[in-house]
Amino acid sequence: MDRSEQIRALNEALLKEMPGCRAQAAQFPHGEIQQRRLLRGLMNVRPPMPLDPRFLELQDALLAAEREEKGVVDGGALPVIAADPRLAVWQGDITRLKVDAIVNAANSALLGCFVPCHGCIDNAIHSAAGLQLRAECHAIMEAQGFPEPNGRAKLTKGYALPARYVLHTVGPIVRGRVTEQDRSELASCYRSCLETAAAHGLRSVAFCCISTGEFHFPDREAAEIAVGTVTDVLRGNTSIERVIFNVFKDLDAEIYRDILGPDREIGAGA
Repeated sequence: MDRSEQIRALNEALLKEMPGCRAQAAQFPHGEIQQRRLLRGLMNVRPPMPLDPRFLELQDALLAAEREEKGVVDGGALPVIAADPRLAVWQGDITRLKVDAIVNAANSALLGCFVPCHGCIDNAIHSAAGLQLRAECHAIMEAQGFPEPNGRAKLTKGYALPARYVLHTVGPIVRGRVTEQDRSELASCYRSCLETAAAHGLRSVAFCCISTGEFHFPDREAAEIAVGTVTDVLRGNTSIERVIFNVFKDLDAEIYRDILGPDREIGAGA
């Protein structure tokens, strides 16, 4: 079965589960790129329910091939910050990073983004990991019985991601001026993720820019809180050996490097 056939089979399986989506799906052109976009959208809107092993076999094969085509980036081989070799800044797609855990900026439902093909990090991570991630998150939230509070962390498997695990955390949404509670909750996101990672013996964590963008936390202040909190945790007794600040925008890359200082190549002199 080639890729086009895989995609068509996966779309058909999802449409059998969600027949209400057929009318919209029929509007998509039959080309591979458009059908792949349809598949992502269908995966995004699919509610948590039992997963067919045959579907998962096809899905995992497709996602694994796409993972290799995008290129896996070894977090342990990235240039580190000269002032602290445990820290690195990397600009790119966090779903490419091979680390023990990447951090997902989640919402309080903790089920991923249901908006088809939305550009948020939550959508990107769930789309690259596969539907098993939403299923595991659903089991966690069913057991918890209430929405996820801001500033905590939950650990799940990474499934089709290069990362072994995903840390899910809900950051504050800034409404107007940044409050002390906003700052405290954002710091708690970083601290909780590192503490949860350490409790499971993990050694490398890659953070996205939590609460910026659609959550409206100012980029510079969010980065200062991130760096300050991570540095404080690393001063303590922790198993964490590498923290990567993953950025997507040029502005955020400039901010982090301004706060942290220049990179140095692995193995180079300080």
